[in-house]
Amino acid sequence: MPFGKPAGIPCVQLDDALGCRLFGLPERPAFCASLRPHITMCGTHRDEALDVLSALEVATLP
Repeated sequence: MPFGKPAGIPCVQLDDALGCRLFGLPERPAFCASLRPHITMCGTHRDEALDVLSALEVATLP
């Protein structure tokens, strides 16, 4: 997504299993590669991670 990912819109590079199609490839954006899993963002399970990410999306709406 050349101009960034709008809040509430899934990344176009996610596959059906929500995995990154660019993971490990040089085309993967530097921002994505800089993200490191941490309990404060990922929580302890998938649903918790999605709740945190949803809250971040809302908090950063223009």
